[in-house]
Formats: sequence, structure tokens, C-alpha cells
Amino acid sequence: MSTEPLRCAGALIVDDDGRIFIQRRSPDRRLFPDTWDIVGGHLEPGESLEDALRREVEEETGWTVSVVLGAVGEYAYTGDDGLARVETDYLVRVDGDLDRPRLEPGKHTEWRWITESEVTVLDEHRDVNDGLLRRIADDGFAALHLLGL
Repeated sequence: MSTEPLRCAGALIVDDDGRIFIQRRSPDRRLFPDTWDIVGGHLEPGESLEDALRREVEEETGWTVSVVLGAVGEYAYTGDDGLARVETDYLVRVDGDLDRPRLEPGKHTEWRWITESEVTVLDEHRDVNDGLLRRIADDGFAALHLLGL
């Protein structure tokens, strides 16, 4: 068994109002059940970070990445399954109907757009790595400010 952490790519999808898209994980999910999350997931063998980012956005929302605005950061954590992960998150714009994401059946139950003042919702039902997702969102909003968006 590999001792290397699993590599993940995450998308902080941004709309024209400077909000970030989040979705609630199904209560049946093994990892972080019933929590709000950003779009993303593990790299498949031989896949680059950008390819994984584009694939995960398409799979989880039905949207297509149009622009990668930039990297937000790299975050190391251990999931509640005990596996170490390193996630690289990016600010992205997408093409598609932003009022009608196509959530993956069985994986996500609801979605919403959040403003900077609403990031504390990301702490709901989180016991492992408290504050990690909120920190990622805070970093995403900070990057938006730096970009003048």
C-alpha cells in the first residue's frame, strides 16, 4: 500500500456576483457525509490536476470549465476514512446554466451560491479537520479580491 497521500483537485466556481458554488454531500457518503463541499475529487491514474479539475466539474455539475482564474492553495488533510490527502484548489469560471447544475445522483443533495459573509455555513456537520473548508473558501474570496473580482 502506498504511503503517498491521495492527490485531489478542487474547484471554487465563481459567478458574476463573486459568489462561490457549494453543494451538500449526501448523508450516505462514506467521507464527510451531509456536509457542504466544493466541487472536486481524486486524480485518476495518470491524470493531471487540471484534467481532474475539468472532469470533476463536469461530473458534479454538468458545467464546463471555461477559465481557470488561478490556484487558491494546496491543503493537506486526513479524511475521516484515515487516508491522507493533498488537495490543490483553483478559482474557476464555468459555462452552463448557473441556475441549473446537474448534481451527481446519490452523491449530492442540494446546492447554493455563497457570499463571503456566508462561509460559516461550511462548518455544518464537520468534525474532522474543523475549519478546513471554510479556510479554503476564505482563501478563495481573498484571491478574488486580489484579482479585482
